[in-house]
Amino acid sequence: MYKTIVDCHTLSGHLHDPDWVVVDCRFTLSDTEAGRRAYAAAHIPGARYAHLEEDLSGPVTATSGRHPLPDPQLLARKFGEWGIRHDTQVVVYDDSFGAMAARLWWLARWFGLESVALLDGGLPRWQREGHPLTAELPVITPTTCRPSVRQHLWVDTACTAVAAKDPSWLLIDARAEERFNGERETIDPVAGHIPGAINVPYEDNLHLSGRLSAPEELRELYLAQMETVPSDRVVLMCGSGVTACHNILAMEHAGLPGAKLYVGSWSQWITDPSRPVARDE
Repeated sequence: MYKTIVDCHTLSGHLHDPDWVVVDCRFTLSDTEAGRRAYAAAHIPGARYAHLEEDLSGPVTATSGRHPLPDPQLLARKFGEWGIRHDTQVVVYDDSFGAMAARLWWLARWFGLESVALLDGGLPRWQREGHPLTAELPVITPTTCRPSVRQHLWVDTACTAVAAKDPSWLLIDARAEERFNGERETIDPVAGHIPGAINVPYEDNLHLSGRLSAPEELRELYLAQMETVPSDRVVLMCGSGVTACHNILAMEHAGLPGAKLYVGSWSQWITDPSRPVARDE
């Protein structure tokens, strides 16, 4: 059972294993069809394709943020169409070192699935190691996946506002430093961060090779920020609840379980102009 990461060599030995399902999560915010086109051109053999906005998010509203949670029943149907059962070993990947695929990893855990892992190093490492790619669509045997939703794994805006002011909680923002500081905002209409939040960009979880850092390195990174705050009182956020999942995965890999996701994240926070915004001068 792989719960956080799995290496390319291990996955290559299970490409024809009926108890393993691989999901391609490539996605680009600036071109929402780029991932689907890339998948059609070449993907890991047997991989299904998951679209961030069509499959891994719900409908956007005026107050939801950019990537709200999908409806559990609709997601359960999608998991069943992909052949995912509760005892399936699921492997997720993208071409951005887990920035997008970690969203599906988190959703599966929210659903009650345990055997879900990120392909360490993603598609770039898979290709560098010489593993196969194909344009052939997988032959899938649909199944039934009944969710056992864990609502305690996420928090709403009200809880996040309280956590940001409570020293017994810690709010960590996974966006790039320039976006967190308010120096440069390329996606959302308001720049800055929630007062009281600290910044740990998701890229800090990675080696230069694109692989996830060792558990002891990640543990040192997060414990230095947490100090006396326990891991189950840490709230992770980002722009829209996607890359924050990478930080949660990194904490789990480091043996620091239970961190919560602020699903709406910055894009939901700023839908109400009365909410405070901080910028680093």
